[in-house]
Amino acid sequence: MERTRIFVVEDQPQLLKNLVKVLGTFAELEVVGTSQDGEQAVEDIVRERPQLVLLDLELPGLHGIQVTQKVKRRAPEVEILILTSFEDEQKVYEAIQAGASGYLVKRVGPEKIRSGIQEVMEGGTVLEPIIARKFWNYFHSVQAKPTEARPENPWGLTPKEFEVLRFVAKGLSNAEVGQVMTMERRTVRTHLSHIYRKMGVNSHVEAVVMALRVGAVDL
Repeated sequence: MERTRIFVVEDQPQLLKNLVKVLGTFAELEVVGTSQDGEQAVEDIVRERPQLVLLDLELPGLHGIQVTQKVKRRAPEVEILILTSFEDEQKVYEAIQAGASGYLVKRVGPEKIRSGIQEVMEGGTVLEPIIARKFWNYFHSVQAKPTEARPENPWGLTPKEFEVLRFVAKGLSNAEVGQVMTMERRTVRTHLSHIYRKMGVNSHVEAVVMALRVGAVDL
């Protein structure tokens, strides 16, 4: 069985130790590195290239949003899952706009951590309802008005890439897009990486916002 390679960034030593212990109880997960400092975390993550990072927002050096931005610029294929509290809604919102794939509340149970990681690795987004509502409202606010010019494909996407983008804008996960389009999830991820490169973005959130702004896709 191929194990998902995880990197954990948490500045509280005991919580970091507990997280590593929890992750170690799942045979499908492998912790390949840890860090307690934002700046060092960026360098370690870029070097180790884990599949997913569990990232605290409050860190010495660089905070979690800055870490997310820097990692997604240098290693866009790495998924980032934020660890935070309910009080950090605005910061979480900003982190997801920067390229994170969602967030978990600190001190959640082991199974919740496991299912959150699985959801992200399948192309989903882990969001509490209040954050999901913010994104829905935000997407609606940036959507081009029907009377505006609607460029068909300003980024030179292939027909298949454009179709993937349209489904992502509808809120489908990578796995769901694969089912609808009859392709493997990793093929969907490959299409998304090409879409990001052509559009000059680092995440599906950025891609959807850009497409909505010019009226290329609808919600």
